[in-house]
Amino acid sequence: MPELPEVETVMRGLAAVLEGHRIVEAEVRRADLRFPFPADLARRIEGRRVLSFRRRAKYMLMRLDGGESLLIHLGMSGRMVARRAGEAPAPRSGPQGAASDARGHNAPPEAHEHLVLATDHGWRVGFVDPRRFGSVDLVPTVAEDGHRFLAALGPEPLDAGFTPAVLSAALEGKRTPIKAALLDQKVVAGLGNIYVCEALFRAGISPRRLAHTIPGTRAARLVPAIKAVLAESIGAGGSSLRDYVRADGEVGRFQEKFAVYGREGEPCPGCPGVPPCGGIARIVQSGRSTFFCPGRQR
Repeated sequence: MPELPEVETVMRGLAAVLEGHRIVEAEVRRADLRFPFPADLARRIEGRRVLSFRRRAKYMLMRLDGGESLLIHLGMSGRMVARRAGEAPAPRSGPQGAASDARGHNAPPEAHEHLVLATDHGWRVGFVDPRRFGSVDLVPTVAEDGHRFLAALGPEPLDAGFTPAVLSAALEGKRTPIKAALLDQKVVAGLGNIYVCEALFRAGISPRRLAHTIPGTRAARLVPAIKAVLAESIGAGGSSLRDYVRADGEVGRFQEKFAVYGREGEPCPGCPGVPPCGGIARIVQSGRSTFFCPGRQR
């Protein structure tokens, strides 16, 4: 599933193409994804100007004039594709399926494209989701944070307000492993498996350590590590492991910089010049693979 850096990268790509422009045509090509599309969605957003974008955790909010925001979640395999109207889709490997032309825009079909937006400056944006675990909703802009998907989310890890003190308070008394605690979206919003593994490595904290032992000095190491790994990944365009690509069709590059994720058995990049630590290990926590260095992370 795309994590915070991937969603941020996609959102920035959409903002560059859509902000300030009007949606002249919208097409909904099926009744639902993970959840039903909002009733009369195409009619309700046609003619609206895109004012701005906001990301909350792994959700994108496209704010429209008229006081509503389009809430988009990419799910497991979703991606947004932005291209000039009439331009052929970029070649992609993987599952393919039929999709009809967008009305009146001579747009070649894109497989598994379920929502299409055409703009007043000749751009076409499609929501492609082969597995249909993504979702789209329409919410009053003033009530974004009260939406059922957003209301219970924790702080944004890249915000200045996410501090060691805030994380310490959230972890106080928690007897779950810190890896599981950081994946809890009520503790901190937007973190996923990849970046939790990478941040714990940078902070030198074992993923098996209980969360209630983190407040204090360990939280002071962990918060900057979280912020740094997210910022670096956004700078690299995110991580492309399977389905994720940017809105312009390019892949992210941060996977080339992984220290531990997916590197089971490889030498630890944090243990040069010391007795062998045994290399990067993999364990399973709550059904998810965890990668870490048993020698460096305590």
